[in-house]
Amino acid sequence: MKILLIATLSGLFTAQVAAQTIPTNQYGLRVLTTQEQYQQLVKADSNQRLVNLEQYIPGIRKDVRYATANNFTKQQLYTKTDIYLRLPAARALKAVQDALRQKGYGLLIYDAYRPYHVTEAMFKIVPNDLYAADPRKGSGHNRGVAVDLSMVNLQTGKPVTMPTDFDDFTYKAHQNYLPADPTVTANRKLLRDTMKAHGFKESTTEWWHYYLPDYKKYPLMDISF
Repeated sequence: MKILLIATLSGLFTAQVAAQTIPTNQYGLRVLTTQEQYQQLVKADSNQRLVNLEQYIPGIRKDVRYATANNFTKQQLYTKTDIYLRLPAARALKAVQDALRQKGYGLLIYDAYRPYHVTEAMFKIVPNDLYAADPRKGSGHNRGVAVDLSMVNLQTGKPVTMPTDFDDFTYKAHQNYLPADPTVTANRKLLRDTMKAHGFKESTTEWWHYYLPDYKKYPLMDISF
C-alpha cells in the first residue's frame, strides 16, 4: 500500500511538473494545445487520460446539443459528437450508470470534455458568466471532469421529465426550485443523489451540471479528439 501511494504521488507530481512547462495564454492560464503535451501528461499520470464514454460505459446515451444549433448560443459549436472525460470521472460515471440501471434508468449526456476554444466562443456570443464560463478562469469541462447530463427511462427509451430543458438559465433550473409535479422533483433528486454518491458535486443553478471537486488536478485543454 505504501509503495502504491508513493507511486501515485510521484505520478501526480510529475504530471503537475509536465503541466507547468506549458506556456501561459493571454489570461495567464496554462492550456494544453498539442497532442504531444497531452501524451506527456498521460505518461506521467494515467488518470489524466481522456476516455471515450460510449466505449467505456455500456448503454450510455447522448444528445450533444453543441453539435447543433439547439443550444443557448443558437450556433453549432462542435463538428463531432464524441464524448470524453478523464479516467477518474469516467470511472465514477460508470458507477452512476450501473446504479441507475438497477432502478430502470440510464444516463443521457449533453456535454462532457469541451475544448477551451469553445469556451472562448461561447463567451463571445454570450458574455455573461451566469450563462457561459469565463475564459479568464476556464471551465471544468475544459479540464475533462465536468459533465452535463440527464436520465432516460430504460423501458420507454425516452428522457425523463426534469424541471427545465438543458441550457435553461431561469430559476427553474436551480437545485432549490420546487416543481409542482412530484415526479419531476423525484427525477432530479434521483440524478443528484446518485451523482453525489459517486463523488460528483452539483451546480446549484444548473440541475444538469456536475463535476469532480478536485478539478484543479486536471489541466485546461484545447485539443480535439
